[in-house]
Amino acid sequence: MADNLPVLRDIHLPDPPPLWPPAPGWWLLGVLALALLGYAFVLWRRRRRRLLRARRLLAEFDALRPAAADTATAPAYLAALSQFLRRVARAVRADAGSLAGEDWIRFLDRHGDGFAAYADALNDAAWRPAANVDVDALHALARRHLQRVLQSELRHV
Repeated sequence: MADNLPVLRDIHLPDPPPLWPPAPGWWLLGVLALALLGYAFVLWRRRRRRLLRARRLLAEFDALRPAAADTATAPAYLAALSQFLRRVARAVRADAGSLAGEDWIRFLDRHGDGFAAYADALNDAAWRPAANVDVDALHALARRHLQRVLQSELRHV
């Protein structure tokens, strides 16, 4: 009876799957990871550019500040400050450069900074021979305003 049994051989396992090329799911995961890395790089680069632009604008703004706050240098400072604020305002709104008088002060005061107290100084003191303006307080106000604009309104620029 033992002679009628078939001859059995050992079980052989198949070869393990090769490491290359990977399965389609790994390709998809790799493409997704590369896309996420690319997107993260673009966001990092935008943020870096925005921070560099903000630092450059703040440094330029601080360079406007006269060394001595006296009535002789106040008109030149006010003219430079007004020009700088208008340049920043044009980046926020294209027609801001054409605003004048109360409209200009209202546009500057949209964050509630308090430019209304310096309306005369910003509108026409640059053309007077001497200006009676607290340059330190105006400079601090304009710096706070610039920081608010950089944080909230110039993100897209």
